[in-house]
Amino acid sequence: MDDGILDEAYHRLHRTGPEFEGWLSNHGPMAAEALVRHGQGARVHRWLDGYLRRLDDLPRGLRPIDDWRAALGDPKRAGDWLDHFDRELRDRPWREVLGEWWPRLLPGIAAGATHGVIRVGHAVRVLHTDGETPERRAELGQALGYWAARWQPVPGAGPLTGHADAAAALAGVPRIGDRSGGIRERLGRLTGEPGWSTAVTALRPPADPERAARTLTDVVHRAALDYLRFGHGEPVMLVHAVTAPTAVLRTLPALDPALRAPSVAAAWAATAAVTSVYAAPAPTAATPVDGPTEPAEVFARAARHGDEHVVKLADAALEAYAATGDERVLAAPGHAGRLI
Repeated sequence: MDDGILDEAYHRLHRTGPEFEGWLSNHGPMAAEALVRHGQGARVHRWLDGYLRRLDDLPRGLRPIDDWRAALGDPKRAGDWLDHFDRELRDRPWREVLGEWWPRLLPGIAAGATHGVIRVGHAVRVLHTDGETPERRAELGQALGYWAARWQPVPGAGPLTGHADAAAALAGVPRIGDRSGGIRERLGRLTGEPGWSTAVTALRPPADPERAARTLTDVVHRAALDYLRFGHGEPVMLVHAVTAPTAVLRTLPALDPALRAPSVAAAWAATAAVTSVYAAPAPTAATPVDGPTEPAEVFARAARHGDEHVVKLADAALEAYAATGDERVLAAPGHAGRLI
């Protein structure tokens, strides 16, 4: 991985806020990390030249975060949260900060249409795999700050109590009837949706902390296959049914083993919720693997497409393929590219 390009990209992006045009998520850091990781670093700065024009300035803080519980989920405190984590990551080891705040933020995994946890997952992958730099610690701080500012629970989420594997659990997720509005409005309707209270905890929990990664891999794998059948309904938003659990999966190695079971439960709740509110009510025939099956070319095509969601889905699909060997997941990014 070309460390210099990514750190330069972070430096450019950290002058911008985590959202723009009201509440659209800033995908720049996530897409840049994926592009560099998969050998497409030469595209990063040209891509950013266009993307940065859409973004807002970094919000200013108003006052320190004194009562963190009261400030969770308050987007007006976004600047305060960014300042808070900037100080935290300057003064303390990043694993210590992550370990303290992960269980506080995890119940609000729906934050920013799950982009809070997704951005954290990208930042942790770099720090854990490639080492620390000031820019990477700053990126983790901005990711955590965004998650805190948009903190939002999934209705009904809690410890897993079911006996279903990932395929059966996803098959049992109901579709909401009223599909109007954004994700906040749609999530609010889940409580009254028949079958939701059972579906949100239906996944079989991992038998022990060591099996948590296997369970999440199964969720990502199944969600990627389901994208081929249901993605035509909301092709952008359904991507997050795959990328949110992928982000949690990437973070597991940096967490205390005691946090793995609740992490799996929260990741499942996010995937189930996004599926319920954005997957098409009726499937189409699954898209065959009619494109490239060489992982590098799958990602290269996503990079040429240029849409940040296609890039991030390709990144997640390649990880799912590496873990399972199932070539079908490699069709998901190309399918997204045709739909978006």
